[in-house]
Amino acid sequence: MLRIGYNTNGFICHSLEAALQIIADLGFRGVAITLDNYILNPAAPDLNRQLDRTRALLEQCCLSCVIETGARFLLDPNQKHSPTLISADPEGRRKRLHFYKRALDIAARLEAEALSFWSGIRNGDVSETDAWDWLVQGCREVLDYAAQYNIPLAFEPEPGMFVENLTQFQQLKEHLNHDLWGLTLDLGHAFLTESNTPGACIRQFKNDIKNIHIEDMKKSAHEHLQFGEGEMDFPDIFDALKDISYNGPINVELSRHSHDAVNAAKQAYDFLSKHISPKII
Repeated sequence: MLRIGYNTNGFICHSLEAALQIIADLGFRGVAITLDNYILNPAAPDLNRQLDRTRALLEQCCLSCVIETGARFLLDPNQKHSPTLISADPEGRRKRLHFYKRALDIAARLEAEALSFWSGIRNGDVSETDAWDWLVQGCREVLDYAAQYNIPLAFEPEPGMFVENLTQFQQLKEHLNHDLWGLTLDLGHAFLTESNTPGACIRQFKNDIKNIHIEDMKKSAHEHLQFGEGEMDFPDIFDALKDISYNGPINVELSRHSHDAVNAAKQAYDFLSKHISPKII
């Protein structure tokens, strides 16, 4: 059964405990937990205690979860989303790989359905050839580590990053050829980068999708909007999800709405509830 969830990156002014309770009380049945300085930081000295408490809360709130790794300044307080798997500095690439492995350890402890991650931005000092080589090599290493837990990897194409569209995702998939390799399909991103509609992308990549992000968006800008404020065709999206019998997580991503998190989450849930059968939520 498809579970509508909410990403904790839209609750950065709340504790994780408070965010989980609010998300569950609003009616969501899943949560995307974005590891961050203030949420299950892999370097936290009391991480084991935090994980025990979080797992108990997830069970208490009847929430499934996905682990997200897109925190802006967790690994480097001075550079957003850095380092990455395609950073020029080998030590930076190793740091990102170590983070993904620790994220998989956390995902296993929480019985997460997938680990979601992306390529990062290719800087001018990195050639396209090197970027592909490093990305493939890094993804293979993460896949090898994920295999011990049998946790799917859900790779997210993102506008402006090295892998930003579904054609590039397919190219990366062909290099890896692994059963645990899958896709985080951000429907707003697909709306911006693809010639097909998001609904058509759902149908085309039905065998790859492990995780879905949902929000509204306008063609003119990569800006995650509250539902009803953009131009996306949600009836078509949910028709496509029904057509492919999707039973995985679908998580609202409104990362710039934390200043009004409770109202934003409620508005999102109310909107989605009108567009899909209550039996699906």
